[in-house]
Amino acid sequence: MSAPTLQDLAPEGVDVTADPYPAFAALREKSSVHRIHAPGSGDVWLVLGRDEVRAGLTDPRLRNDIRHSSTWDSDGGHAIGLNMLQVDAPQHTRLRSLVAREFTAGRVDALQPRVQRIADELLDALPEAGTADLVAGYALPLPLTVICELLGVPTTDQGLFHDWSAELVAPTSPAAAAAAGGEMAAYFASLIAAKAGDPGQDLMSALVRASSEEGGLSPEELLGMAFLLLVAGHETTVNLISGGLLNLLRHPDQLAALRADPSLIDGAVEEMLRHDGPVTVAAFRHAAEPLEIDGVHIPAGDTVMLSLAAASRDPRHFPDPDRFDIRRPARGHLAFGHGIHHCLGAPLARVEGRTALTTLLRRLPDLALDADPGSLVRRPHAMLRGVAALPARWTRQLPA
Repeated sequence: MSAPTLQDLAPEGVDVTADPYPAFAALREKSSVHRIHAPGSGDVWLVLGRDEVRAGLTDPRLRNDIRHSSTWDSDGGHAIGLNMLQVDAPQHTRLRSLVAREFTAGRVDALQPRVQRIADELLDALPEAGTADLVAGYALPLPLTVICELLGVPTTDQGLFHDWSAELVAPTSPAAAAAAGGEMAAYFASLIAAKAGDPGQDLMSALVRASSEEGGLSPEELLGMAFLLLVAGHETTVNLISGGLLNLLRHPDQLAALRADPSLIDGAVEEMLRHDGPVTVAAFRHAAEPLEIDGVHIPAGDTVMLSLAAASRDPRHFPDPDRFDIRRPARGHLAFGHGIHHCLGAPLARVEGRTALTTLLRRLPDLALDADPGSLVRRPHAMLRGVAALPARWTRQLPA
């Protein structure tokens, strides 16, 4: 018999897709660890406390490699290569080192002027007054354009990537997800071949060159790296921008404070990440040996779900955790994870988030939500959290 789902355990009237935090809080009052059924993944151990999640992210007994799971039989080969989220050290260390230099704070800061131009171009394409969906018209194309340019993906093909990525992140059906995976893999294979024959200055060309060196990427790893950088490089940032904007629009006092003092943007982005970050849970871990988490026995082979979202609202670390406060000292949240799998793209996400939001608020001085917040549809994904659309309105747009 399967364990109850998170929805089964939620307080009456709580829809965990729309708002999982009341369920996290109610469960955390009883224990930091609970056995739940994750649809599509089976029974897992859900970890909710900030200390327990942080420790779990660095515990060498918890592995990313699914072959440590007692339910693993054969994955039939990886759908789109082999990426860093699927392996542990030392393989992970080798893969990460090949791309880490491209995502240092200095390298990313140098991208800020280009991010700014993209933001302004997207706003120029919106009406001077009226309404628009700011996910489709702004929050999505900004990070998608940035990561595609970084990888060297032609502008004309960027729409294809979003369609494939959206299907893989939130499948409409197993057949559709398989088709999207196959099409994306075939595209990347042809792109890799093209970069090998005519390399440029982009990241994909650099990875292709590295694959021919000792210790470089195997064909499967090259494919997996391209897939991970593309999907992780824009899906999460879409949700950071749209979710952060939604929080501002729902909290007029915080929006007014940020408009009055744009220097608050760095702290505001950290609070957006803490309060309702784009990633709900880390990649699944599997117990390579028996262990205890907060007094709960985890048998070898069991799967553990570390909730970054719940950890970042743990009242033991964040007083009044459900309050959205852009002046809060929010450092210490786990929105980007922790340890060797800490998000490689965190510096880029922060640059894109603060540039996108600062530009939007500066150029649309009377921006307002054009829908009941309760009517907004959340994207149906267990690991990622974001709205499918964000209708907004304004009466004037200022020039760049």
